[in-house]
Amino acid sequence: MAAVDRRRLLLMLGAGAAALATGLGRHALATGSDIRFFRIGTGGPSGTYFPLGAEIANALSNPPGSRDCAKGGACGVPGVIAVAQASQGSVENVEAVVKGQFESALCQADVANWAYGGTNGFAKEGPHPELRALANLYAESLHIVVRADGPIHTVKDLKGKRVSLGEPESGTLVDARLILAGAGLTEKEVKASYMKLTAATAGLADGSIDGFFQIAGWPVAAITELAQSTPVRILPIPAEMAEHLHKKWSYLAADRIPAGTYAGINEDIDTLGIGAEWITTDKIEADFAYRLVKALWNESNQKMIENGHPIGKRIKLAKAIEGLAIPLHPGAERFYREAGLLVQASQSQ
Repeated sequence: MAAVDRRRLLLMLGAGAAALATGLGRHALATGSDIRFFRIGTGGPSGTYFPLGAEIANALSNPPGSRDCAKGGACGVPGVIAVAQASQGSVENVEAVVKGQFESALCQADVANWAYGGTNGFAKEGPHPELRALANLYAESLHIVVRADGPIHTVKDLKGKRVSLGEPESGTLVDARLILAGAGLTEKEVKASYMKLTAATAGLADGSIDGFFQIAGWPVAAITELAQSTPVRILPIPAEMAEHLHKKWSYLAADRIPAGTYAGINEDIDTLGIGAEWITTDKIEADFAYRLVKALWNESNQKMIENGHPIGKRIKLAKAIEGLAIPLHPGAERFYREAGLLVQASQSQ
C-alpha cells in the first residue's frame, strides 16, 4: 500500500478505530488477518503533540495488505493500526495510560516523573510504578517571555512583577516554581497569575502582565504571533543555574532556542529543556514494545516523521534515552542495547 494511501486510510480510520479500540483494548481482531489497534494519547489538535502523534502513528502502522517495507511500503509493525488520540495533554495522558484507555502517550518528562513517584499533582492518588518509557523524543523548551522594551532582563528581575506562571496543575506551573526557586525567589515574591497561553500573550501585549512562563517545543505558535506585533525578549537561564537545577531535577537539562526562532530575537537563548517522552506501561508485552520502538527508529519512518512535522527534525535516535524520567520498558531497553546506546551511556558515565 502506497504511503499516501496508508496515510489516508489511517485518517479515515481515526475516530472509528479509536472508538473501536476503546472497547477492544489490547485484543486482536480476527478479520482474515489479525489487526491490533494501538492508541497514542497526544494533546489538543492545535498543539504540537497531536500532529506529531499522528506522524508517529502513521510510522507504527502496517495494516494487512500493506506493501513490504523493503519495496517502499509500510515499515511499521505488521497488523498494527496506530491512532493518535486528542487529549488535554500530559496529565490526562498519564492517567489514561494507567487506566488502559490509551496504550501509550506523549508526555512531558516531569509529569511522567511525578506520576511514577506519586509526587506533586499525583501525591493524592499515589505512585504509578507500572509506567515505562519507550523513548525520549525531543526537548520542550522553557520560555520566559517579557516585553523587549521593559526593564526585565533576568529571572531575578521578575521579583515584584506581574507574571503568569502557567495554568493551575500544569507542568509549566510546577516548573515555573522550580525556576523561581533556582533564582532565589518564591512564588509570593512575584505578582502571580495562572493563565492559559492565549490569555498570557494577550496580557503581555496589552500591558496587564509583565511576563509569562511557557514550556513547549519551539517555535510556539502563540509566541510567534505575539512577537510579530509586540517586541519581546526571552529570558536566558545562566549556565550555573541550569547546572544547579539539573543536579536537583535530572529531567531539567540545558537547552537552547536558536536565533531567529521568533521575530526580533536575533541571538541564541540559553534556557532549560524538558524531554517530551513516549510512554506506556509494563502491561505491554516486551516483544511488542521492542517492535514498536524498532519501527519508530526505522530509517524510512524517520524520514517520514522529519518531513511530516517541523519537530520531527529534532527527533534523533542518538538522544532517545537522554534524560528519561521513568524506567525504560524492557522491550525498548532491548532495542537500545542492540543499537549500542545503553553501552555508550554506561561508558560515558
